[in-house]
Amino acid sequence: MGKILITGGAGFVGSHVAEYYATKGEEVLVFDNLSRGRLLGKSEKNAEYNWNHLKQYKNISLIRGDIRDPGFLTDACKSVDIIVHAAAQTAVTTSLTDPWSDFSVNALGSFNLLEAVRKAKINPVIIYCSTNKVYGENVNKIGVVQEESRYRFEDRYRKGIPESFDIDLCEHTPYGCSKLTGDLYMQDYARLYGLKVGVFRMSCIYGTRQFGVEDQGWLAWFAIATVLKEPITIYGDGKQVRDVLYITDLVEAYDAFIKSNLPYGVFNIGGGPENTLSLIECLNVLEEITGTRPAIGFSDWRPSDQKVYISDISKAREELNWEPRIGPREGVSKLVEWVKENREIFD
Repeated sequence: MGKILITGGAGFVGSHVAEYYATKGEEVLVFDNLSRGRLLGKSEKNAEYNWNHLKQYKNISLIRGDIRDPGFLTDACKSVDIIVHAAAQTAVTTSLTDPWSDFSVNALGSFNLLEAVRKAKINPVIIYCSTNKVYGENVNKIGVVQEESRYRFEDRYRKGIPESFDIDLCEHTPYGCSKLTGDLYMQDYARLYGLKVGVFRMSCIYGTRQFGVEDQGWLAWFAIATVLKEPITIYGDGKQVRDVLYITDLVEAYDAFIKSNLPYGVFNIGGGPENTLSLIECLNVLEEITGTRPAIGFSDWRPSDQKVYISDISKAREELNWEPRIGPREGVSKLVEWVKENREIFD
C-alpha cells in the first residue's frame, strides 16, 4: 500500500488508524505534538498512553512535531502515499475559551498540510477527519419529536443528515468554523490540484483508548465515570440523540475510500439511524453492563448543541460498500472492559 502518514497519530482516532495499518505490515509515520492534555486542561498522560502503546510496532515511526510548523510537515510529507489527517483541537468548549488555538490547529494546520503536499509535488490519498459540527445550528432547525427517553427527527430526515445539508447562515461555534475551513480547503485542493481526498464528517465515534472528558468524547466519558463511580453532569435534558460508531468501523470506512477508485468524496459517517443512543439511554446501557449508575446532575444546554444528530450513511454504503458492523451494546461493552482493565490510568 505504501508509506502512511498519520497526523495526530497519538490521538484516539489516529492511534487506531496507525495500529490498523501496522498490523497489516505497512510502514506508518505517526506525527503528533502530544498537546491534547494542554488544550483540554487535562493530564498529558492520556496522549502519552497511546504514543507508548504504538511503540510495540517496529514498522511505526514516531515523530514529535506540530502541524502549525510548515517545516515539520514538508519533511514528513516526503514520499508518502497516504495521509490521514486526524490532528485537531477537538472540544467545542475549548474553542470558545481559546479560539486562536482552535483556529491555528484546525484551520491553519490543515492548510499547512495541503500546502506541504502541493509543494512536494506528491499525490497521496488524503483522509480528512471532519465533523458533523460543520452543519452548525441548521440541524436544530429541523423539527423534532420528543419521546420518553429521546428526541427524534421529523419523518423527512428519518434517514439522517445528508452531505447536501446546508452549512450556511447559522451559528457554528469557533470549533465548527475551524473544522469547516479545513473541510472546504480539502475539497478545493482536491479539485484544483487533482488530489484524491476523502472528507469524513464524523458523528459520535467511540471505542477503546479514548480518553473522553466532559468537554469531548461524551460516550467514553460516561463509561469512565460509571466505572470509577464519578458524578456526571448532563447539559440539557439528556434526551439528545447521536448516532454512534465504533472506532474499528470508522477505520474500515477510511480504508474503503483509500482502496476505491473515487477521485474525491465527502461522507457523513456515523452509526446511522440503526445505531443511535440518547444520553439517558447510554446511561441505561452502562448500568445494565456494569450494575452501576453514577450520580447525575443537570445543567443548561451548551452553545449550538444539537438535540438530534444522525448521519445519513447511504452514500458511504453505496459508494464505499461499507456499513457498521458493531452495534452500540457490543461497542459500549468493549469500551467498559478496556476502562476496567486500565483504570489506573484514570485514577
